[in-house]
Amino acid sequence: MMLLLMFSMAGVPPTAGFFAKLFVLDAVIGIDMVWLAIVAVSFSIVGAFYYLRVVKVMYFDAPVDESPLTAPADAVWVLSLTASPCWPSVFPAALLSICTAAVG
Repeated sequence: MMLLLMFSMAGVPPTAGFFAKLFVLDAVIGIDMVWLAIVAVSFSIVGAFYYLRVVKVMYFDAPVDESPLTAPADAVWVLSLTASPCWPSVFPAALLSICTAAVG
């Protein structure tokens, strides 16, 4: 879930974060504020560095402690339940079609 969240925040396609950034940039370019789109893309690149660094530390760096992680069953259940809203960002087309139908 953390990997999915970090990729979405960084704007990696095909996550919902990518489409959010794409739609905002399309709207900004649509009103002829290209300079603002360039600034937004620049800040997005800087932000992606920090988000993807978390992924690098989680998956590619050597662990500090080799002991296995354990959690009580109720904690695993609650974390799974709260992480479930992140799943639409894997395939955002269904979510986007619902939003489009609601607007018009």
